[in-house]
Amino acid sequence: MPPTTRRASSEPAPATASAAKNVTPSSKRVRPLPIRPASIGRYAIEDIAPVIALGTRPVKAVVGEAIVISANVFREGHDAVAATVVLRGPDGLVRATPMRPVDVDLWEAEVTADAIGAWTFTIEAWGDPVTTWRQRALIMIAADIDTELELREGAIILDRALGGLPRGAGRAPVKAAIAALRDVRRPAPARLAVVLDPAVTEILQRHPLRENVTESGTFPLLVERERALVGSWYEFFPRSEGATLDPQRSGTFLTAAERLPAIASMGFDVVYLPPIHPIGRMHRKGPNNTLTPGPDDPGSPWAIGSTEGGHDSVHPDLGTMDDFRAFVTRAGNLGLEVALDLALQCAPDHPWVSEHPDWFLHRADGTIAYAENPPKKYQDIYPLYFEDDPDGIFVEVLRVVRHWIGCGVRIFRVDNPHTKPVAFWERLIATVNASDPDVVFLAEAFTRPAMMRLLGEIGFQQSYTYFTWRNDKAEIEAYSRELSGPLAASMRPNLFVNTPDILHAYLQYGGPASFAIRATLAATLSPTWGVYSGFELFEHVAAKPGSEEYVDSEKYEYRPRDWDAAADSGASLAPYLTRLNQWRSEHPALRRLRNLHFHASDNDKIIVYSKRQGDDVILVVCTLDPYGAREALLDLDLPALGLEWGEKFAARDLASGETWVWGQSPYVRLDPHDHVAHVVHIGRGDF
Repeated sequence: MPPTTRRASSEPAPATASAAKNVTPSSKRVRPLPIRPASIGRYAIEDIAPVIALGTRPVKAVVGEAIVISANVFREGHDAVAATVVLRGPDGLVRATPMRPVDVDLWEAEVTADAIGAWTFTIEAWGDPVTTWRQRALIMIAADIDTELELREGAIILDRALGGLPRGAGRAPVKAAIAALRDVRRPAPARLAVVLDPAVTEILQRHPLRENVTESGTFPLLVERERALVGSWYEFFPRSEGATLDPQRSGTFLTAAERLPAIASMGFDVVYLPPIHPIGRMHRKGPNNTLTPGPDDPGSPWAIGSTEGGHDSVHPDLGTMDDFRAFVTRAGNLGLEVALDLALQCAPDHPWVSEHPDWFLHRADGTIAYAENPPKKYQDIYPLYFEDDPDGIFVEVLRVVRHWIGCGVRIFRVDNPHTKPVAFWERLIATVNASDPDVVFLAEAFTRPAMMRLLGEIGFQQSYTYFTWRNDKAEIEAYSRELSGPLAASMRPNLFVNTPDILHAYLQYGGPASFAIRATLAATLSPTWGVYSGFELFEHVAAKPGSEEYVDSEKYEYRPRDWDAAADSGASLAPYLTRLNQWRSEHPALRRLRNLHFHASDNDKIIVYSKRQGDDVILVVCTLDPYGAREALLDLDLPALGLEWGEKFAARDLASGETWVWGQSPYVRLDPHDHVAHVVHIGRGDF
């Protein structure tokens, strides 16, 4: 989609799809997120994570998603400390989760929110006198130093702990321990052993004696519906479904709806439509972005608006507003949500141009600046100019968004948000989500990493990424670690394998195997991924060498496809896409982001990674070479798979149906003309 940067801007042009491939946002280049010291009381609570913008913006999660919260917790001296994460939900209820030590002074806990809304979390640090005494008593009694004094002090501490136990907490084991400590007739080691009994330990861990409780600051946590994190997207142009080329005639919402069952049967759950509004006549583009359209050429959908209406209208060639509502209903009946394009730009004959001339940048000669991204020119598009009447633009855009929400749309894919004021988006998304918290906004921003991250922080639920340009093992691993690491607290990635603008050279020259490889990676690395229509037909011809534009781009002309002929001939990737989405549906590990873990192999053309969610563990071994067979010895991190070092396990390949007995270093051979990947479900049992 064309950028909406204004021509007269003195600022450098933002990165675009073609330039983004040269941006390398490795973990070494990304500044760490700022974390503030948070304790004021007796104990230090430092380096709390995740925290966004010093706690001024919320960490993101979805219902049921596990979030690891960590902090350095310590005090002076050597007495034992402990910590708890306290979640407060929108219902006002408090959920407390004990933290566990994982390194020197580093504590963490995994917490899960169970409802949509604004949550907060706080870390409580506190002295643990029971553990302090037990550690000292073990040393002193073994050395026979001050034995009776130690046991007497232990009884006093356990008395205090007993007084804090709630009714029904099983007080008997603690009472027995106190009695044993005071029984001078028994040997000291035997008296201490009663205190160390697992039953006593379990009760005191569940209901600990806490001293000098210190609270951190309070940090926001925004919990949204699962679609904000998880989804399989399918993009297609309604005007191409049912279209004819001779004569040129548009498809309609009615004919486009006939494509929905096939999309649903492939396991996709979001169908994304490029702009469906009237298209301008002035400066309309012809095929392949030419300036000489024929009388029946449809023009670019992103050149929005004409005398027939603007952003709140549908193109009359597609049908009526009632036809669109029927399309949304039909999609919903098939389990599909409709995502609609929100592109804040206008054709020269859009009603806004005459009604609100101050919404556009006028050049010195009085003309309105059209969109440019040199050397590309978009004479058919006027970007909005936010300097003169930002409140007027906000009110109108909010009205437009709510109009489409009223038509059943709950997902908006926002075109080039990085070329509009960030404060505008923060205000718009907050206003919409205040009344409709289930509405999801996807940022189509291929630009500087800091801007992409900020858009996520201020409210966008999902973001496009540089995935399309990450094709070798090292860069895939580095970028995926970044997306699934600290960045996951603010920016959820949507891994599209292609778009109407982006046909990477890997797909142009890699043959059908390259399509299967990229689909495998996208569908298993991220909980949200997407394809643009034609991907399953291996459409791969570029406009010219070195270009990432499709020849005869669907952005400028109708492109009807013969789906039945492709299926009959076997020249379709649809069956494999169906299996990928089926595996995602069956395995919760593939529907999470923060659980990604990479493993080693001795071949740079074979990438290995796993995802684990509870007892569900998926290991992906994928070739990156679409041309020939590759072999490798793997070096698996067995504890990351929930296994012990040296343990054997059952490796059931979802792709081939075979099951093998694997250990730490299995041998693999992948022929891309057979299977591009082993998608392994790990199990235990007798072999």
